[in-house]
Amino acid sequence: MGEDGAQAPEKRSTNTDFAKVRRGLGARWFAWLLSHGERFDRDLYGRRKRDLLGGLTGTVVEIGPGAGVNLPYYGSGVCWVGVEPNVHFHDRLRRKAAVLGVEAEVLGGVAERLPLEDASADAVVSTLVLCSVDDVRAALAEVRRVLKSGGVFVFLEHVAAPEGSGLRRVQEAVRPAWGLLADGCRPDRETGRLIEAAGFGDVHIERFDAAMPLPVVRPHVVGTARR
Repeated sequence: MGEDGAQAPEKRSTNTDFAKVRRGLGARWFAWLLSHGERFDRDLYGRRKRDLLGGLTGTVVEIGPGAGVNLPYYGSGVCWVGVEPNVHFHDRLRRKAAVLGVEAEVLGGVAERLPLEDASADAVVSTLVLCSVDDVRAALAEVRRVLKSGGVFVFLEHVAAPEGSGLRRVQEAVRPAWGLLADGCRPDRETGRLIEAAGFGDVHIERFDAAMPLPVVRPHVVGTARR
């Protein structure tokens, strides 16, 4: 139980589809790569992440937390649960949470089948994750399922460039190779539209551009959606 009285969500009684949990040399390499990119992430997104995550309270479930770059932005008293498919991140996440004094639990699992009970989270967080899940609609349905009534989904994601633009054509052309290099990332995914169509209430989305060295992963959206 957290300092503010928040209780960690119960795990689901059914088994997660661990066939999709990532392990092996490729997953290990990607874990190493992201673990050395925190400064880059902070420079690009730090201000927006402070605004997005700093006010969250209670039980916060983060989908695909990776190397834990978001952990420094959470306020005190949060009970944090990370659902991470890449097993090579798990020990890193636990160590980082302990150093930061964050009450944390790390679970293996995928966004399309979160290993948590219905209505067990006050907030769900996704940052630069929905580009790489296999089924975004299923993942968003899971977000709605685990959120309490009135709970909030907060997100920051890179999305497809406008249809017909030169950048969109580049994103579509490089998608197969990019996915192999970037752990399944799809740069031409219409994530903002999928969130708007997922059945949330009170959806707020802001579009912005980040100074990415590789323009294939721009533009971005940031926002919130209520259960």
